Amino acid sequence: VQLQASGGGLVQTGGSLRLSCAASGFTFDDKVISWFRQAPGKEREGIACISDRRASTYYADSVKGRFTISRDNAKNTGALQMNSLKPEDTAVYYCAARPIGGSTYAYWGQGTLVTSPA
Repeated sequence: VQLQASGGGLVQTGGSLRLSCAASGFTFDDKVISWFRQAPGKEREGIACISDRRASTYYADSVKGRFTISRDNAKNTGALQMNSLKPEDTAVYYCAARPIGGSTYAYWGQGTLVTSPA
């Protein structure tokens, strides 16, 4: 049972990056998929989530209009398209999954580092 996050890297300010999240070992299409991030010295924050088949989305104000969350239930994958990156987006990014209606994230990816230097 795992989530595997990938796609992080170094990108210049204003650039784009796409993170991926691959799920295995559990039923994917009945879970809410979320992306969190944790910047150095800061608490982890939830930045985006997408519901199961209905695919409704939520974004934190800090990323709204720049990031897009998506999922492909046929492939058991999620993604986070990040555009217009800023230095303050520098963080370790995690994908996570929880049951619809639940509050606990039972599945977490290992984190992938995104760096957008000033």
